[in-house]
Amino acid sequence: MNATGLLLCDDLLFSSRVTVTARAHGGEVRVVRASENLLSEAQRLLPDLRVIFLDLQTDGLHVADAVDLLRHAGFVGRIIGYGSHVDAASLREARKAGCDPVMPRSQFSDSLETELPGWLTPTEVGPS
Repeated sequence: MNATGLLLCDDLLFSSRVTVTARAHGGEVRVVRASENLLSEAQRLLPDLRVIFLDLQTDGLHVADAVDLLRHAGFVGRIIGYGSHVDAASLREARKAGCDPVMPRSQFSDSLETELPGWLTPTEVGPS
């Protein structure tokens, strides 16, 4: 598969789980730990970048601004947001910003093994 994803996450253990799962399925997920590095790393990975995962609890992340910047930079793939199930406002904000899907972190974690290969597959998702 050798597809590429990008994960914004400052949790070393969780990001390791995502990258190991991707590798097990023949893909690759790069990790950025700070929101201010997201755009530059995404631009570096284009046009091979297939999916971006946003940990909505990342310090300094303004999800609407991030999605807008990523789209204007030419990223047309899927942007998936995940966060705390008790922070319903962040989950709603991510949906409104254009993340699809948006889910609680526990659901994202449970979905990795079955969904990650599909998420790393090219999609026609993009700005309308």
